[in-house]
Amino acid sequence: MRRFNITLILCLMASFSVFAQKPIKDLKPTVILISLDGFRYDYLEKFKPKVLNELAKKGVRAKWMIPSFPTKTFPNHYTIATGLYPENHGIIENNIYDFGVVFGLDKRPEVQNSRWWLGEPIWVTAEKQNQRAASYFFPGTETAIQGIRPTYWKEYNGKSPNDLRVDTVLSWLDLPVEKRPTILTLYFSDIDDAGHEFSPDAEETRYAVLEVDDNLKRLVDGLKRRKIFGKANLIIVSDHGMAAVNRNNSIFLDDIFDIEKATERVLWTGEIVQIFPKVNQETKIITALKSQIKHATCWSKSEIPERYHYRSSPRIAPIICSADEGWVLTNHKRFDEWRERDELRGLRGSHGYDNTLESMRATFIAHGSSFKSNFVSEPLCKLLETKTANPSRRFPNIPSS
Repeated sequence: MRRFNITLILCLMASFSVFAQKPIKDLKPTVILISLDGFRYDYLEKFKPKVLNELAKKGVRAKWMIPSFPTKTFPNHYTIATGLYPENHGIIENNIYDFGVVFGLDKRPEVQNSRWWLGEPIWVTAEKQNQRAASYFFPGTETAIQGIRPTYWKEYNGKSPNDLRVDTVLSWLDLPVEKRPTILTLYFSDIDDAGHEFSPDAEETRYAVLEVDDNLKRLVDGLKRRKIFGKANLIIVSDHGMAAVNRNNSIFLDDIFDIEKATERVLWTGEIVQIFPKVNQETKIITALKSQIKHATCWSKSEIPERYHYRSSPRIAPIICSADEGWVLTNHKRFDEWRERDELRGLRGSHGYDNTLESMRATFIAHGSSFKSNFVSEPLCKLLETKTANPSRRFPNIPSS
């Protein structure tokens, strides 16, 4: 009997905490911008996440969204936030060379240094307009851009549990109206992580999609308990898609030219390589690349196709090489390291390729009081502005009610 009573009390306490949530009756127009890193546009049909499909069905969904070039995480997140092409907002790749140093995702002092971040992200615009912004992770929110950070923000920690991220966002909504943020960002990396390690078609990627869908259910349920689901505007995006890759499909740049002798610096990723030649070496390098390289395209900076909007930044290297889908740009040293780590067997996943490829297509879903219901949009381009970010056009071409 005592055990039953204790169990009953615990159940009643849990029920009270779930159902006794105080409704929010003074909600201002509010946007929750949610990033699902690496969520390819076709994962909705492929893996059938219930909550995401329900939001897409009852709200607005784009057939797909075209990412910016290069189809990398930091450039595309900051494009979403600013409405600018990477050549204009300065985050031209996940790795950037400027100021005599290299910016990289794992270089926290540089990520948090405002000198890299140009343009005006939406949270800065909100704060300028006497709104409060809050971010549980989003590239750019860790630094003071134009001297401004979100009122509430977190230093990135990939080990932070997703439920904690959701619950923290909900707790910010529980603040008194004068302290409550009206633009909030939330970021999940699980789907991108699984796609990279196991490939976009793997069971592990499906499980990652379904687990993040459960996290979104926690958010939706929290909004419902607060009586603001349908009032708060949810905008769910991804930064890029994912392509299946076998690292044995490698292109060895050190077979084409002497990297050590001919370059000051090379910034490597498998899909896009930035080459900074030594004095008087650029013509020799680009000539060798154009005549010998297969399964990739290399350009001098001035020759990069206009459709990429990837020329004007001084941070863009003098030579850019872009791999064909499913191929990897590398050198023998890096390839040998992959072999030692047993990373050459089977399929993996990559992004960073041509932004018009089907495998690179991203996702757009919106739900809330500012959006139509049961509406499917033609494909969206993330980009409208080229020189300045106009806050009134921050989310272009979104059908509203």
